[in-house]
Amino acid sequence: MPGTSTPSASSRTRRPRPGRTRRVLAVIALATAVVTAVLAFALGRGSAGTAAPATVSTPEAQEPANPELLALARRDADDPLALGSLDAPVVLIEYSDFQCPFCGRFARETKPDLVRDYVDKGILRIEWRNFPVFGAESDQAARAGWAAGQQNRFWQFHDEAYAEPRRRNAGNFSEDNLLAMARKAGVEDLARFEKDMASEAAHQAVTRDSEEGYGIGVTSTPAFLINGRPVLGAQPTDVFTGIIDEAAEQARQQEDGDE
Repeated sequence: MPGTSTPSASSRTRRPRPGRTRRVLAVIALATAVVTAVLAFALGRGSAGTAAPATVSTPEAQEPANPELLALARRDADDPLALGSLDAPVVLIEYSDFQCPFCGRFARETKPDLVRDYVDKGILRIEWRNFPVFGAESDQAARAGWAAGQQNRFWQFHDEAYAEPRRRNAGNFSEDNLLAMARKAGVEDLARFEKDMASEAAHQAVTRDSEEGYGIGVTSTPAFLINGRPVLGAQPTDVFTGIIDEAAEQARQQEDGDE
């Protein structure tokens, strides 16, 4: 169609609040400076497309992770929205929306490889952050995911929600459909699930994640931090594996140096 732009590998969200402008600019500058991955991401033009290519530097040119971003890893043993060992040397934090098509691409195409090759081997821990930005259905889906987590079925719900591409704000994440997803995900107490989904605790948990994302300048989904290094968009799997490998090696060298 006339005026249609090439879609990007991330989806646009609303602008950060004015009070966060300085922090947003700081994170943008950091992302530009980190030559781990120079990531192309347009501000929300389109809702599907091919992942934008990333340029990965040689290990000698890599810069150290930002300590403040590195400190965002919670490593909470009771966090049902996390996957992997508490002692994993690398933590990937993911800010995502269940209605984001690029988040779905990452979930279907990249996450399984990362779980097999890194999480299951104790190298990587994945920590999910709810970052609903596409309206009421996104917020409802985020609270549903949190509710599934209260019965230790978050990741099963996650996989069900992302099992196939779904149109945004078209009723795919209505309460009835979310209940059906929870049932398929193996959530046993559906009455409790519905109660938890509507609870103030769910609202507070989603708000906490969202405010954390906005606080560091996240403006698009999916957005990732890998040991403090920002990665934006549904990048190819080898971009993630390259950064994880390097972060794991740096963690090993630091541990050896501390002995």
